[in-house]
Amino acid sequence: MAYDLEEQDQLDAFKSWWKHNGNFVMGIAALAIVGFGGYEGWKYYQYQQSAAASAQYQAMANTDIKDAAKIRTLSAELMDKYSSTPYAARAAIAAAKLNYQEQDIESAKAQLGWASKNAKEDAIRAIALLQLASVQYEEKAYDDALKTLAEKHDEGYAGLFADLKGDILAAQGKTADAKAAYKEALVKLDMQGDYYKYTEHKLDALGS
Repeated sequence: MAYDLEEQDQLDAFKSWWKHNGNFVMGIAALAIVGFGGYEGWKYYQYQQSAAASAQYQAMANTDIKDAAKIRTLSAELMDKYSSTPYAARAAIAAAKLNYQEQDIESAKAQLGWASKNAKEDAIRAIALLQLASVQYEEKAYDDALKTLAEKHDEGYAGLFADLKGDILAAQGKTADAKAAYKEALVKLDMQGDYYKYTEHKLDALGS
């Protein structure tokens, strides 16, 4: 194919530019290809992890509650091998409930603490924090419970957090602070729910 003089000048300029910059351009292109391949590989790995975790979580959920050893084993594996999936924190909460029922309070607290730090879902994290604070409250570790409730949590659970805070403050004899917490809870709880009425009753008992 013949080129006119202008086209030939443009071609020569491009050849000159490519001579000086071609390696750099090819390097950037290679990095982009590798990066895309790595991203796709990571997505596939995450999919495999999620699928395996889902199957194991379902197996744990279907296990007879009397088989505590199996439930503990499955939950521990989920927490260890599949911590990047939502199922791990859910399993930790389930195992904590089992341990609490069997009076293994320290293990229950450890699992709830783990779930609160590793949960991938805001609601699950909030549930873990609430349950952990409840256990601390029962142990009369009031300062620890208040610290737990002060952790960042899903706003949808704010009413329950405030209600439990009121219980703790009332137990400490801090009546004015407890009233304030209960009033905050009433603002954020569903007025049609049973919990609203329960909180309202506690506030009335303090002499609102």
